[in-house]
Amino acid sequence: MMKRRDFIKKAAIATTGAFAVPYILPSGRLFAASGSQLAEHVVYVMFAGGVRQQESVLQGYLERSQEINIPGNIMTNMLNGQAPTQKIVYGTNGVLEGDTPIPAILSQTLQQQGILFPEVKSSAPGHYGGLNALLQGNTLVSQGLKQKPVNPTIFEYTRRHLGASASKVWFVGNGIGNSTPLLNYSTYPEYGAQYGANFLAPTVTFGGQGVEHLSNAKIYHPDEELAPIYQMKYFLDQSFINVGATLEGVHNTDEEKQDIKLFMKSMFEKSQAGAIAFPPVADNGDLATIGYTCEVMNWFKPTLTVVNMSAVDSCHSSFTGYLKALHRADHAVGYLWNYIQQIPGMANNTVLIVTPECGRNLAHNPIADENDWYAFDHSDENTQRIFTMMAGPNVPSNLVIGSEANPVGISADGAPTIAEVLGFKSEIMSSGLLAGDAMSLFDRI
Repeated sequence: MMKRRDFIKKAAIATTGAFAVPYILPSGRLFAASGSQLAEHVVYVMFAGGVRQQESVLQGYLERSQEINIPGNIMTNMLNGQAPTQKIVYGTNGVLEGDTPIPAILSQTLQQQGILFPEVKSSAPGHYGGLNALLQGNTLVSQGLKQKPVNPTIFEYTRRHLGASASKVWFVGNGIGNSTPLLNYSTYPEYGAQYGANFLAPTVTFGGQGVEHLSNAKIYHPDEELAPIYQMKYFLDQSFINVGATLEGVHNTDEEKQDIKLFMKSMFEKSQAGAIAFPPVADNGDLATIGYTCEVMNWFKPTLTVVNMSAVDSCHSSFTGYLKALHRADHAVGYLWNYIQQIPGMANNTVLIVTPECGRNLAHNPIADENDWYAFDHSDENTQRIFTMMAGPNVPSNLVIGSEANPVGISADGAPTIAEVLGFKSEIMSSGLLAGDAMSLFDRI
């Protein structure tokens, strides 16, 4: 149980052209959590951009997609099972030969270390609706792009009911497209920005223009240095142009803002020195995102870290590229879990949850790639087939719940599961804001 701290009332002041309503800053517990914690940290991986069951947990490789009799497991960090022995295309061009798998990082698979729910129902065939379900614990399939979540997110639940400060709740996005930056808090009354997560899109922030405009962490003089101020504004405006809305800032304390500034400065320095904690193979955006997620965890020791991956969305046009990206996503998760065990305070005190936001179609589309393998979109019933994995303290090991013939769980289960791990399950379950059939995965065992 965390120590009780006094919460701080902080009134904002009216300034020319703007007025902020006074709010209660939840730097301490606003409402006492009613349950005991299973772990002090949760890392939630929104896995990878539409993962087809047939190539992931069912380990079909080419057998269930291209009608080529070659099955096999290409997720050797996450799942038990033998790798395919023929037509290997999921290696790493430029790092390893294209037909050479990335060596497994974990000596025991996540399946051996924890629980696998191999057949879970996703709420929506699209990415944004699926991501919303993972974060809200609700299945509002009408949730559209350029619209913030309408129900509270797990970020807001964590901050309001556990009392976590802003710098202890992070959402690391793999980019800023598809309205991803909107997911860090909702528009729901009594929650919102004051309980939102800090959002970071590291491949944008620490990319070329980010280095140019942000890396020196300089405070510009408004009278003498307008040009660089406007350059920075233009960069930030263009970066978030797809959001289509003005975003209210997350409420960090002055101390947290200073700490975040020091973190950013450190990241620019480490980037320049080639010292970011990237996975051994970091040859796509997802793997770079995972490296920066490790840096966020190492610096802030967050109570809740959510990271989004999406590279397997290449499946729309390239099945070969999809297999490579899925193999890399497994590499990323293995590296992430292994890195967590090296962080003081998070090692042996963190629960990892991995869930795709949606699946992919049963039948292929007409697009053939360089190997004459057909690609897959996401729109049919097969798209609602996903899996969930969980590992960490108080999570049973080497346990499989459900099967292809007996589905167990829905994508909205992630939010109440996180709430149970962190100790505020009763608050989220009694809110009336979750899907009617959502429940903690611990209750599904």
